Amino acid sequence: MESENIRIAVNQTMPFGKYAGRKLIHLPEPYLVWFHKQGFPSGALGQQLALIYEVKLNGLEPLVLPLVED
Repeated sequence: MESENIRIAVNQTMPFGKYAGRKLIHLPEPYLVWFHKQGFPSGALGQQLALIYEVKLNGLEPLVLPLVED
């Protein structure tokens, strides 16, 4: 995975639902687990959510948090 894709995913905002407007990296892990079980949306957003899920699942959040842009 290219670092640019990770930076984009970390800074992507959730476009719908309870957490609309929140950056994907700041979504609660149980929400990402729910998506994992139900199926991620198709397209770029689904790929980004899957990436953030893997980041959180593997405890890599501290490594990507410096990439968050205000």
